[in-house]
Amino acid sequence: MTTLATVLALLLFTFRPELAGAPHAWRRAPEHGAAGDSTHTLVVDGRTRTYLAHVPPGYDGHTPLPVVLIFHGGLSNAAVTVRFTGLSEKADQARFLAVYPSGTGRLARALTWNAGDCCGYAEREHVDDVAFVRALLDDLTTHFAVDATRIYATGISNGGMMAHRLGAELADRIAAIAPVSGPLELATIHPSRPVSVMHFHGTADPFAPFHGGTGDKSLASIDFRSARDSVGAWVRADACPEKPQVTPVAPAPGDPTRVHRETFGPCKDGADVVLYVIEGGGHTWPGRDPRVRFLGASTASISANDLMWEFFEQHPKK
Repeated sequence: MTTLATVLALLLFTFRPELAGAPHAWRRAPEHGAAGDSTHTLVVDGRTRTYLAHVPPGYDGHTPLPVVLIFHGGLSNAAVTVRFTGLSEKADQARFLAVYPSGTGRLARALTWNAGDCCGYAEREHVDDVAFVRALLDDLTTHFAVDATRIYATGISNGGMMAHRLGAELADRIAAIAPVSGPLELATIHPSRPVSVMHFHGTADPFAPFHGGTGDKSLASIDFRSARDSVGAWVRADACPEKPQVTPVAPAPGDPTRVHRETFGPCKDGADVVLYVIEGGGHTWPGRDPRVRFLGASTASISANDLMWEFFEQHPKK
């Protein structure tokens, strides 16, 4: 697929969210703090920013809940990411706040994050998305009871890159991260405390190549860091063993992908770094069907949602 065709396909995916099974409109909760879905607005550095919040049923408004921040990919948006990831359903099951921040861009629904060396409008305009997330977390506590020791970040592609940046630069607030198909795009990292990391990446990713460089369908003219280099930076930062324990995952029936887990740990202060290598996997969310073939194959042998939540539960901020 040519770059132009890729751009058109991504924009179609973004502006027709039903292709990802996304809802056409985000419902506002009946009141702040109530269970359900709500849209929130704040101003950071002179820009009006928004985020979506999903509160699980049974929330009493008083008991502090964990938070999972879920960052959309480049040229996408928060609303599409709700159904693309399925994390609101996981939030209902596991009882955490699922929060979907929105990036910035010239088009209201084709947004990006400044994750360091990437991407698009946010990087070119030097948008301080770390400051935005810090302000978002402050704002979140005015609406909901939040467990400050259990705030986590994940995201796909450019959103995964943003999760990496938050782990590196907002470790005083973020307990652990789980990027998906998004490499680290910072030259160096010096987190203020060891941060546990679970990274998912397909070896056939055409956008952010597993082995690094510029992918066949990449929209950014940069050489991405490889998945293993990204994980290696965290292994060094968290003072982990250099040699991982490698564990194969039993394949689901009919799944063309093969998955294995590389575990580096224990690391300093009980942190862990984990890489899920998805042989034949594309630029997709493990365990979810993207319903669009240009992103590549999605594995059915693991569920990113189940694995990351189990990982998050094991790694609160100390």
